[in-house]
Amino acid sequence: MRILQINSVVNTGSTGRITEEIGNIFIKNGHESYIAYGRKALNSKSELIKIGNTSSVYRHGIQTLLTDKHGFFSVEATKQFIIKIESLKPDVVLLHNLHGYYINIELLFNYFYKKNIPVVWTLFDCWAFTGHCTYFDDVNCEKWVKECFNCPKTNKYPKAWVDNSTFNYNQKKELFTSILNLQIVTHSKWLSGKVQNSFLKKYKVNVTPSAVDINQFEPTASNLKEKYKLNKYIILGCANIWNQRKGFEDFLKLSKKLDADFTIVLIGLSKSQLKNLPKNILGIQRTESIKELAQWYTLATVFVNPTTQDNFPTTNIEALACGTPVITYDTGGSPEAIDENTGRIVDKNDVDSLKEKILEFIQYDMSILSEHCRKRALAYYDKDKRYMDYLNICEKMILKNN
Repeated sequence: MRILQINSVVNTGSTGRITEEIGNIFIKNGHESYIAYGRKALNSKSELIKIGNTSSVYRHGIQTLLTDKHGFFSVEATKQFIIKIESLKPDVVLLHNLHGYYINIELLFNYFYKKNIPVVWTLFDCWAFTGHCTYFDDVNCEKWVKECFNCPKTNKYPKAWVDNSTFNYNQKKELFTSILNLQIVTHSKWLSGKVQNSFLKKYKVNVTPSAVDINQFEPTASNLKEKYKLNKYIILGCANIWNQRKGFEDFLKLSKKLDADFTIVLIGLSKSQLKNLPKNILGIQRTESIKELAQWYTLATVFVNPTTQDNFPTTNIEALACGTPVITYDTGGSPEAIDENTGRIVDKNDVDSLKEKILEFIQYDMSILSEHCRKRALAYYDKDKRYMDYLNICEKMILKNN
């Protein structure tokens, strides 16, 4: 079997690592794996195909800003990519994030329709069935159920100066529901429920959680505590981009409520965010080193995820795999990663409850907590088990298509 995956990035960030690991599972089972990407790629075991270039990505971004028609540019880049698909002749295509200023969805889906190629689409957010946004729960918007209009989030990614949400919604609906042999994968029951209320409800939705390499994300010793002269208890937060959605402001508020026994460590901060941090917050820029991440997860007393919009954060299961309990806001599918032995759930933006749950955890036997967390990761979030689900889906779809 020859598979082609399409994602904005490869082997970097959560979606990029997931894409890479899925490819590795196919290779391990004797299949050919290709990954097409539009933005950034690190070393990969799959054969990589670049879509467009830096200039085409920038142009797509500017055109989106001016028109709010994200996903309808990168015409020449997509035409050239389709020529490569035609030559490759994949048995099945696995889609991931199509937003990201790098591909033309109209050309791509018309090609899929014409060739009747089986498609498996992993949704990491809600962009596929809205007229603009990736998430809508922060503004309590339900327009996407029937038809988007007067979008309240045009000033958010993918940012635009005008509103074309109705056009986007109807074009997406026509394109995305045209494929006969398509199945959807979501990593959370929460997102599955949203899909089943959208125009994509005609398709089968497979709910399978994302996963991690439990041989890399595992309890890992380090000298980080001594190196950085950290306090007794360490509260860890990780994000690719720290913004309001990811809870940066709430960490600043939390820092004022904790005593001298605590240090907050935030990984993934920008250079500007590193300036003027409170004394009890250690800021670290983004790292691609999984070993370093595993060391920080292991060292942490608790991993705190104050996200206010999310699907199924990979950081939660990375923490569990390293034996660290998780406290998360009641957001999207984020609470689905934990149970009563491995984490706690609090209401969004309730910083007092965050503190309360942190103080609760430090009363427990950390070795027992760590064992529960690691066991949960081994049982549910091992990539070698979970990503076999993709292989099984693809095999069944190909049989059905023949």
